[in-house]
Amino acid sequence: MRVSANLSPTPPSDQELAERTLELCRIPSPIGQEAAIADHLERWAKDVFGPKEVLRHSHSLVLGNLKDDPRPTVALFGHLDTVPAHPGDGPPGIDGDRIVGLGASDMKGGIAVMMALAERLPRARLPVNMALVLYEREEGPYLENGLGPLLERIDGLRRIRFGIALEPTDNVVQVGCVGSIHATLRFRGKSAHSARPWQGTNAVHAAGPFLAELLARPRTHVRVGSFDFYEVASITRASGGRARNVVPDEFELNLNYRFAPGRSLEEAQEDVRRLVAGRAEIEFTDLSPAGRVCEDNPFFQQLLRLSGAPAESKQAWTDVARLSAHGIDAVNFGPGETAQAHQVNESASVAALGRAWAALCRFLTAGL
Repeated sequence: MRVSANLSPTPPSDQELAERTLELCRIPSPIGQEAAIADHLERWAKDVFGPKEVLRHSHSLVLGNLKDDPRPTVALFGHLDTVPAHPGDGPPGIDGDRIVGLGASDMKGGIAVMMALAERLPRARLPVNMALVLYEREEGPYLENGLGPLLERIDGLRRIRFGIALEPTDNVVQVGCVGSIHATLRFRGKSAHSARPWQGTNAVHAAGPFLAELLARPRTHVRVGSFDFYEVASITRASGGRARNVVPDEFELNLNYRFAPGRSLEEAQEDVRRLVAGRAEIEFTDLSPAGRVCEDNPFFQQLLRLSGAPAESKQAWTDVARLSAHGIDAVNFGPGETAQAHQVNESASVAALGRAWAALCRFLTAGL
């Protein structure tokens, strides 16, 4: 679909986008504490979209007409929460060409771009029906994520033809995403005095061969369409032992397994079982599917053409996977920097905000 009207919105200045990002960074929203920023954005949205196009569920918002608009719906997605603050974080501010503040890259800069697009684009005359989805609790377990209830309860979201998650990607289009499994591996032994270890069985030592195998295990390359993904298994936490002079009878490891698109959670769980090979008890604690590589979607192809951005695989997990599970093709594309996400004194490039706005403006105003 194309529209004949000339759509030439006035772009915001980079400084305007930076000030908006800073405003959002000044509203603390660590995971589980998103009420204040959701209130702020709800007030903004009622002015920009009108009350009838603002739907709130808990501390998540769906903005736009998802009921009876005949145009194909393209939705922009952003999470409102950040990771908890670091003890060394300073106050939010603008330092030269950088915005400094928790969430600047992940992903309040992306939300600032979304807000500016909603304010400046003539939404009623666009060739696509633009919607915004802002949600809570992304930085936690899969089942607690605020996007899930929205997708389950709001029928209009199923009309979305293409989604863009404005996660930090350095203004690169990142396609698909790896799935993620967390599992507790529990090695059992028998307690004994550490002066007489032969009277027991050391659970930490029992895990040694398994840990040595992981150390020597190479990453597995998987080609999905035109994109390369890597399957990896890592121990991210370890705990065990009763006292310094007691042979431990239990040792727990957290295994994080990342797997390529195209494979189911059940297949990935079986991979973990084969890897452990009966040497430990396995308790699966968090199961997140992989995201589809949607390079056959015409909106994806149009985004690449008009943005001029390179495309690469997403070697991490994002809610592109959750959208895929609901039949919605989506990619990651945002102004934040992947290297800055979750860092002390997180920051983002001022200029990158303007580049993201311009790329998305071209995409949303062009049509197919």
